[in-house]
Amino acid sequence: MPKLLIKNARVIDPASGRDEQADILIKGGLIVRIGPGLHATGAIAFDAAGLVAAPGFIDMHVHLREPGFEHAETIESGSRAAAAGGFTSICPMPNTHPVNDDATVTRYIVERAQRSAVVNVFPIGAITKDSAGEQLAAIGSMKGAGVVAISDDGRPVMNSRVMRRAMEFARAFDLPVIDHCEDLNLSADGDMHEGFVSVRLGLRGIPSSSEDVMVSRDVILAESAGARFHVAHLSSSRSLDVVKRAKASGLPVTCEVTPHHIALTDAAMAPYDSNYKMKPPLRSESDAAALIEGIASGVVDAIATDHAPHPGSEKMQEFEKCPFGIIGLETALAVCLETLVHTGRISLARLVELFTTGPARILGLNRGRLEPGLPGDVTLFDPDLEWTYDVNRSFSKSRNSPFHGRTFRGGPVATAVGGRIVWQRQPAEVAVR
Repeated sequence: MPKLLIKNARVIDPASGRDEQADILIKGGLIVRIGPGLHATGAIAFDAAGLVAAPGFIDMHVHLREPGFEHAETIESGSRAAAAGGFTSICPMPNTHPVNDDATVTRYIVERAQRSAVVNVFPIGAITKDSAGEQLAAIGSMKGAGVVAISDDGRPVMNSRVMRRAMEFARAFDLPVIDHCEDLNLSADGDMHEGFVSVRLGLRGIPSSSEDVMVSRDVILAESAGARFHVAHLSSSRSLDVVKRAKASGLPVTCEVTPHHIALTDAAMAPYDSNYKMKPPLRSESDAAALIEGIASGVVDAIATDHAPHPGSEKMQEFEKCPFGIIGLETALAVCLETLVHTGRISLARLVELFTTGPARILGLNRGRLEPGLPGDVTLFDPDLEWTYDVNRSFSKSRNSPFHGRTFRGGPVATAVGGRIVWQRQPAEVAVR
């Protein structure tokens, strides 16, 4: 494996507090040195002048659809989309076919990723068999096969007794429980956020209370079971308050927010455009403002995309009939730079933390930091790069994005995984002699 020397970058590493001009030398897939004026004969040099070099970004919530739904996405195509978004590690949810509810499926995903993925893949296993919410999945054997958390994702565990038992098992195996918090009785048949806009459009509403009551329930169960609990794609201000109070009480409760829930609202969505249909739905302007404040104040632990590919044959239907979900790997950094950094709400270092040390800490990954001896995963981005997102050129097999045609300020330029450049916007490698 050749040596990689990243030169002249602004190195930002929230874990160490580093924010300085420096070079990064990677050899044998591991970081060897970080500092100014480094030289390595025979190394591949990447001139990162004007760029930020950050620990490799981690997306702890994606859907890769393999096995079972390869027409929408594969581990290979999803990993390439991730690399183009600056992500070096991704965590696929278990809603595949078959569901990732035992070690056999987990091993398939791990081995398939080793053969075809260009980024690191850390699977998330199911909470219950077939994600049906009735019998616990093989949590221990999945942990041994490589899962880093458990979740039934879009099929939340409605039975509180089952969820409590799952949390007790997860505590025993030192795994976080990730829940898509939704009371299916309250949200039944809903298509978008319940409010003035849903009434005006004549669409069935999904009240924010359907999220709030489940977040509250899970916090109570996590306290009872002594488990680590993580709220997936939190979207409402009241849910954020519940998490804030839980943290203040010393409970091991964490949460993530998606780029689309801070950048878009129900009032800003294109009417009846299926590319704006997701779960949780786009909420109100006050909810989006609360999430941004939660990010700025430190309540929110991570940003995750909830990348959910669907082919046009399924997504391009009437709003009431099409499935929930949008793709988001390639636009996440740009959306967050525009919404959070360029507006002055947070610093670059805080943004990097949300994509690196935050998810790494939640999942217990030995990544998300730049220091000698750790994997040479590096995200290189330009905070001021002007570019236009063309969904038709996406590496994903699906095209369901609300950001098609949008011109952004800031975005990824290159992605290195284990010291190898796996994607770059513009070639910038020269040999060092």
